[in-house]
Amino acid sequence: MRIHTSAVVLAGLLAAATACDGSASTGDGTGARRLKVVATTTQVADFARDIGGDKVKVTQLLKPNVDPHDYEPSPADIQAIAEADVVVENGVRLERWLDQTIKSAGFHGTLVDTSKGVPIRKGDGTEEEAAGDPHIWHDPKNAELMSRNIAAAFEATDPSGKAAYAANLASYTTKLDRLDSWIARQIGTLPAGRRKLVTNHDAFGYYIDRYHLTFVGSIIPSFDTSAELSGKRLDALVANIKSTGVKAIFSESSLPPKTAEAIGKQAGVKVEAGEESLYGDTLGPAGSAGATYIDMERHNTTTIVTALKG
Repeated sequence: MRIHTSAVVLAGLLAAATACDGSASTGDGTGARRLKVVATTTQVADFARDIGGDKVKVTQLLKPNVDPHDYEPSPADIQAIAEADVVVENGVRLERWLDQTIKSAGFHGTLVDTSKGVPIRKGDGTEEEAAGDPHIWHDPKNAELMSRNIAAAFEATDPSGKAAYAANLASYTTKLDRLDSWIARQIGTLPAGRRKLVTNHDAFGYYIDRYHLTFVGSIIPSFDTSAELSGKRLDALVANIKSTGVKAIFSESSLPPKTAEAIGKQAGVKVEAGEESLYGDTLGPAGSAGATYIDMERHNTTTIVTALKG
C-alpha cells in the first residue's frame, strides 16, 4: 500500500484542525446534528445510510464499480476519516489499506468492523485465502449481522438517537428477511442439475452456501481479484465446464469481461456480461440495477436464474 507523503502531511493538518474545531457532528439545516460517518465499501455505506437515516451524514470512500481489492486512498479519503465520528469497514481484510490510512488521518473515533459475529468461510493455500472470504454480504443473514453492528456503533456514539437507529434497523431487517425468502424461492425454480455457478472470481461463496448451489469454478480462483491467472487452471476450468454441463459463465461489473468471454468461447457456453454482469465486489451507480444492496442481490438472482434455465 502506498500513501503519498503529501497525503500524510495533509492528513496531519486536517486532524489538528478537527481537534481544534471540537465539532463531532454536522447540521442538516434543521438545527439537528448528524454523526459524521465514513464507510469504506459501497455495501457498508448502503447499510449505514439505511440504519442512520437522517441522523447521519455518510461519506462513501469506494465509488460504484470500483474494485475494493486494489484500492489506494486519496487525500480526500484521509480528510474524511480525520473528521469522522465513526468509520465503518467490511472487515475480513477486504480493506487492507485502511489501518495505515486511519493512522495517517489521526482518527480517534469509533471503528466498526461489520464482520464481527459473522461465520467466516476459510480458504486454503495462500495466506490471503486462509484469512477468510471477505465477501460476507452475499448472504442476507450476514447483512443483518453487519447492520446490527453498525446500529450498535451509532447508538453508542449518539445515545440520543438510539430509538431512531433501533427503528431503522428493525425496518431494514424485515426487508432483508424478505429478500432472503425471495432469493430462496427463485433459486428453487431451477432444476437441481442446473444449479451450477462459474464466476469471474471467488466472490459468491456465501451466496452459494446459503442457497445450495454448486460451485464449478472461477476464472480467478481466489478471493482476491489481483491474483495471477494460470493458463493451466483456465484449461482445467474449460474442461470442468464442459464435463459438468454448466449453462453460463457470469462476469462481474467491476472486472473486464475479456477473459470470461474467451473461456466461454472455448467451453461453448454463454457469458453474462455488460448489463447482465453480476455485482460481486461493489454496488452499481445510482439508477442502475445494483444501486442498493437489495437491488444488487435481486439483480444477481434474476440474472443467475434466467441464465441457468437456458
